[in-house]
Amino acid sequence: MKAQLLFISTLLFVFSAKGQENIDTEAIEKIRNEGLNNSQVEQIAFELIDKAGPRLSNSKGYERAANYAVSQLTEWGLENAEKEPWGEFGRGWEVNKSYVAMTKPYYMPFIAVPKAWTESTDGPVSGKVVFAEIYDEEDFDQYRGKLKDAIVAFVPRGDQAPTFEADAVRFTEERLKEMEEPRSGSRFTPEEIAAFRKRRAFSQTLNTFLTEEGAALVIKGVNGRHGTLFTSSPRGYLKDTPVGVAELEMAPEHVNLMSRLVENDVEVEIEAEVKTTFNDEDLQGYNVIAEIPGSDRKLKSEVVMLGGHLDSWHGATGATDNAAGCIVMMEAVRILQATGLKPKRTIRIALWGGEEQGLHGSRGYAKNHFGDSETMVLKEEQQQISAYYNIDNGTGRIRGIYLQGNEDVAPIFTDWFKPFEDIMENTTITIRDTGGTDHLSFDRIGIPGFQFIQDPVEYRSRTHHTNMDTYERLVIDDLQQIAVIVASFVYNTAQRDEMMPREKLETTE
Repeated sequence: MKAQLLFISTLLFVFSAKGQENIDTEAIEKIRNEGLNNSQVEQIAFELIDKAGPRLSNSKGYERAANYAVSQLTEWGLENAEKEPWGEFGRGWEVNKSYVAMTKPYYMPFIAVPKAWTESTDGPVSGKVVFAEIYDEEDFDQYRGKLKDAIVAFVPRGDQAPTFEADAVRFTEERLKEMEEPRSGSRFTPEEIAAFRKRRAFSQTLNTFLTEEGAALVIKGVNGRHGTLFTSSPRGYLKDTPVGVAELEMAPEHVNLMSRLVENDVEVEIEAEVKTTFNDEDLQGYNVIAEIPGSDRKLKSEVVMLGGHLDSWHGATGATDNAAGCIVMMEAVRILQATGLKPKRTIRIALWGGEEQGLHGSRGYAKNHFGDSETMVLKEEQQQISAYYNIDNGTGRIRGIYLQGNEDVAPIFTDWFKPFEDIMENTTITIRDTGGTDHLSFDRIGIPGFQFIQDPVEYRSRTHHTNMDTYERLVIDDLQQIAVIVASFVYNTAQRDEMMPREKLETTE
C-alpha cells in the first residue's frame, strides 16, 4: 500500500526529463476545480461593466472600476493594491447628454455617439444638413464662408450591404494550423498604411477649418452595419488640444439615408444636442496594481505579471474590450488565493489605463520600473520579471499563444497546455508576433510578454470599439476557461526553477 501511494504521488508531477516541465498536477487540478466550479466571473463582470459603466481613461467610470478592483483585490487577500500613477495622460471627459433625430422630411431618431473628447453644442441645434466632400485642403475653398451655424455631415466609407456569414465565429482547425506558420511583414500594404496616416493627420486640419468656419455640429458616418457603429480614436484628451466643433459619430445607415434624400433634392433637417464636460483637475493616468507575495526566500523577489487594460471606449460599457481581460485576470488571482497555493515567486496583477490611446498605462509603467525602450537603458527591476501574460482579444476562449519570436518558450508552453486539452481543442503555439496591446510594452523592453490566441467570437464584427460592446456579448464559459488557463500559466511560471527564457537584447550601458 505504501509503495502504491508513493507511485500515485509521483504521478502528480510530469517527469523532469529533458525537454519536459515539472508540473504540479495536483495544483493544476485545484485551479481547474476552483475556476470551473466556483467561478466568480459573472459577479466581477457585473461590477466592471454594468456598475462602473463606460471606462474611458480618466473618466468617472474608469475611476469607479479602478476603485472596485483595488477594493476587491484587497478583500481577496492580495497585498499592495493601489491605483499607481504612470505619468500624465490628459483631460477626463464625460457625456452628459446626447440626442439627435431627423425632423424633416419626417421624424426619425438616429443612432449616434458623441466622438470622444468632443465639445458641447451651443444648446439645442437644428437646421438643414449640408453634406461636405472634403478630402484634402484643396477642397476647403468651395465651402469657405458657407458653413456658419451649419450641420455638416460626412458620408461613411465601407460596405453596409447584407452579410451572409455569421457575426460570431470560432477558429477552425485549418485556420489555427495556418497561424502556426511564420508571417513576414505587416498585414497592411505600405499604400494602406500611408493612406491611414494621411487621413489621421488631415482630421485635425479639417477640425480646425470647420471650427474657423463656425459650423454648429459635425455628423460623421462611421464604419459599421446593422446598427453597430465603430468609434474612433482622437487625441482630444491632451491638455493643449484646441477647442473644436461638437461631433457625433453616426450609424452609417442613417447617414446614408440622409445622403440619398439630399441627392434626390429632398430637404433634410435634424435637431440635436450634445452636452459634455471636461476634467482638468487631475491629468495623471493610473493603473491598478496588486500582488500575491512569493513564498520562497530566494525567489520571492522575482515577479510573474498578468494583466489587461481596464479602460474602454464610451459608446457602450466595454464588455469585450477589455473588461473581459480584466475579469479573467482578477478571477485568475482569486483562484490562486482560494486554492491556498503558495507561489514561490511574487505574482503581480496590473489593470492598465490609457491603452486605447496608445498603450500609455503599460508603457508608462514599463518606463518607470524597467527602463526606456527607446534608449534601452534598463533598470535593475527589469531583470526580476520572469514573464507577463495578457488578455485583450475579446471574450473568446484560449486556443493557443503567440510566442513573439521567443522560440525557447515553445516546449514549455506545450507542456503547460497539455492538462487542458479537453477544454481547448487544437492548441496552436505560433512563433508569430501579435500587436496592438499591452504585452508589447514588456516585449519591447526585453521582458517575455505574451498574448494568448483567442476565438474571435464577435470581436471584429460587433464589439471591438463599438456601441454594442455590452455584457450580453460575453461568453461566460469561455471566460471561465481563460481564467483557469491563465492561473495555471502564472502559477507554473512562479514555480519554475529558472525564470522564463529571454530573447537576446541589445542594451545601452
